[in-house]
Amino acid sequence: MVSDLLRRLLEYQGFAVKHVMNITDVGHLVGDGDEGEDRLEVGAKREGKTAWEIASYYTDAFLHDLARLNLRQPHVLPRATQHIPEQIALIEQLETKGFTYRTGDGIYFETSKLSDYGSLLGQDRDQLLAGARVEVNPEKHHPADFALWKFSEDRRQTTEDRADSSSVIRPPSSERRQMEWDSPWGVGFPGWHIECSAMSVKYLGQPFDLHIGGEDLVFPHHTNESAQTEAATGQPLANYWLHGAFMSVDGAKMSKSLGNTYTVEDVVKRGHDPLAFRYLTLQTHYRKPLNFTWEAVQAADQALANLRALVRELPEEGTELDPATEEEFRTHIGHDLGLPQALALFWDVLKSDREAGEKTTAVQHWDQVFGLGLADQLGKLEEIPTEVSALVAKREQARGAGEYGQADELRSKLTDLGYTVDDTPDGPKVHRVEKPTEL
Repeated sequence: MVSDLLRRLLEYQGFAVKHVMNITDVGHLVGDGDEGEDRLEVGAKREGKTAWEIASYYTDAFLHDLARLNLRQPHVLPRATQHIPEQIALIEQLETKGFTYRTGDGIYFETSKLSDYGSLLGQDRDQLLAGARVEVNPEKHHPADFALWKFSEDRRQTTEDRADSSSVIRPPSSERRQMEWDSPWGVGFPGWHIECSAMSVKYLGQPFDLHIGGEDLVFPHHTNESAQTEAATGQPLANYWLHGAFMSVDGAKMSKSLGNTYTVEDVVKRGHDPLAFRYLTLQTHYRKPLNFTWEAVQAADQALANLRALVRELPEEGTELDPATEEEFRTHIGHDLGLPQALALFWDVLKSDREAGEKTTAVQHWDQVFGLGLADQLGKLEEIPTEVSALVAKREQARGAGEYGQADELRSKLTDLGYTVDDTPDGPKVHRVEKPTEL
């Protein structure tokens, strides 16, 4: 979501943007360290499919959800498995420059050889490791060192094996990896971090402008990604790094063990428009934690419905928007993605007594950044059925007589019919509540 909003913002400001998002379909081990099984291999065993089928299935599901949330698809979607030669070439560069060493389970990057390792956070490696969970391999020179290439399980050597020239590899294990490749160091697969450096530089050059991710990626992933690129080329990977804060669920960490991991499909199954979740994220700055609750999604769904109702009353053709207001919008979004402030300004404009054409222009222009699909709603004010209009009139009579209990009952009847009513100074505004549409 942060990537999409940043891209939309930059394009709105007139920049030409090339958006690259990698698909990690090999090399990311469970636990984010250098020990354990590859996540794709684990998924394949769990679901009785090949690792390739797992990668394809979840990639398709991910892209499907991007569309449901109205996220623009990246211009390039490189897959790690399709860029093994580039990753091997980068490791060879590091080897030539003396930044690697070999252990029984793979080729590792030696962090002590890079004087400014950890500069992304302004900390040295011991400070970075304090409090962090790093898998300990007794053959590592330092706990912060990380794998560039991992040997397949049945190809690994123990320290004793390597000391004995007559012993080359361990006996084959009962299980073979599904994803493995030949390399100058032996059959295996790339580490998690190396893919990002290899693919981003291929498609964006070096250094490229902006690198984005969640705050959990700062260490070790982005720190290691930055380190290996700088070591290999002598140049930084990216000029700027943006990290979004976590989203919690009901004030707690989102975790499979807690049973509180939700998907876009869960939002739809609960009767909410997927764009209600998009609207929810717009209300909180990307560097501040977002607390996901179903009550918050319900409120966002209602707010989005109200917003659409306002937009439907506007003409399809706009007129010139006050330049000062446009500049205020640009100031908000240009100040570290100040989308909450920009969204508040949007509401102020739509609810103001400005000329309708100005409001139309605000919708046409500003929703290019918000991505709520509002321009499609312009001028589509629908006819309210007679039955609904009669209930609205009865509710107004009940409210005027102070019979608020009856008014609430009538509102519930309207809701059952798929309509909602907003009380405004100009009288009740009624509109149909749209149900989410499956793509």
